[in-house]
Amino acid sequence: MPIAKIEVCRPRTAVEVAALIDAVYQAQLIALKVPEDDKQIRYIEYKPEHFPVPPSKTENYTLVEIQIFPGRSLDAKRNLYNEVARRFGEIGIQPNDITIILHEPSLDNWGVGGKSASEINLGFKLDV
Repeated sequence: MPIAKIEVCRPRTAVEVAALIDAVYQAQLIALKVPEDDKQIRYIEYKPEHFPVPPSKTENYTLVEIQIFPGRSLDAKRNLYNEVARRFGEIGIQPNDITIILHEPSLDNWGVGGKSASEINLGFKLDV
């Protein structure tokens, strides 16, 4: 049940937005082995003056933050980073313009259906 946010600092077409969202989604399917119907990805586009670009980046700078249940291996995380970067590259975003941050709150800090995620059967494996 990853919850992802893609943040950019320049306007993009609807086709480009859909491609960015799909890139993150496909990377999650491959690297994290999430269920196929688990697509919770938000796209946020800022005015350039509201999102200063780091000095070594271009206007294509893209920040991806993903909240995931804990338990994924370092290899799965590396695979996720590589898959996102590869897929963004196909859209024209260079690896130097991509930052990905994973947040892994404990299962006790996720409320799912009114219960703690630590108290329910999630329906998929976390130890990938």
